[in-house]
Amino acid sequence: MKLITRDTDYAIRALSCIAGGAHKTVSVTDMAERLQMPRAFLRKILQTLSKKGFLESAKGRGGGFTLVVKPEKITVFDLVEIFQGPFHLNEHIFKGKGCPYVKICELKKKTDEIERNVIKELKTITVRSLVRKDS
Repeated sequence: MKLITRDTDYAIRALSCIAGGAHKTVSVTDMAERLQMPRAFLRKILQTLSKKGFLESAKGRGGGFTLVVKPEKITVFDLVEIFQGPFHLNEHIFKGKGCPYVKICELKKKTDEIERNVIKELKTITVRSLVRKDS
């Protein structure tokens, strides 16, 4: 199990790059080079973020992507949900069906508590907090 997948990681890095940049608009080519990511894959990530309302794109000379949402308002949890779906540590499945012991299962109680704590922590990590000071 991965807590943060490659898509989510690339989204975090891309948003941090834009937030920490000297220019409001950053081109995909510049970002791909700076972050050492495949350009096509990065473009897909940025388009998803644009569709979700985090970025705005501009075409042509001087074009690229600009943050629409303030970086202190974008959390790692937001990005996990966008690129990975609902966050669950344990779906509590037994033989392909919902477990009949779900209401009394001690393991479920423990994993639910861990899940709540992880979500709480991921919601405290903002893109602003991840921007490198030397950017």
